[in-house]
Amino acid sequence: MKKIIVKKRHSIRKSQAQDLLERLSLQIGPSSLLFHADMIEILETNSDIAIYLVNKKPLLMDTGDWVFPTLKGAVQIPFMERRVKVDAGAIPYVVNGADVMRPGIVGVSVDVKAKEPVQIVDERHGKPLAIGVALFDSPAILESSSGKMCKNVHHVGDELWGLEL
Repeated sequence: MKKIIVKKRHSIRKSQAQDLLERLSLQIGPSSLLFHADMIEILETNSDIAIYLVNKKPLLMDTGDWVFPTLKGAVQIPFMERRVKVDAGAIPYVVNGADVMRPGIVGVSVDVKAKEPVQIVDERHGKPLAIGVALFDSPAILESSSGKMCKNVHHVGDELWGLEL
């Protein structure tokens, strides 16, 4: 991800916020209510990902295809949907931006779908390590024995994680 430069920021209308939260609910279901706030702002940046500030914190991102919590959003407001659990051996690679390979996966929630966003979490504490896009549905991931299963799109230390306002 290239360096994110914030050009403008402004509040969105209530109808736009409602649409945003409806799109989020398509991804994480009723947990989307946890991200409801009186003030949601959008950051205009040089990036192709729209970043939404919920109570002045960058908690949501929109790629155009889907809306999903940022890694900070997943850490600050934990939700149980769309999880891919990885073992301790995979953690250093995932937090540095590596894609998730099948041998490192120890569990997948049943709601994981191909080409949809997921949170990659550690097996011990369930803490989010990265946000990725699943390359296969959960049954296909569990049946596989090798190969890349999730593409890492946002991790600790990347430009979105280090975004300062």
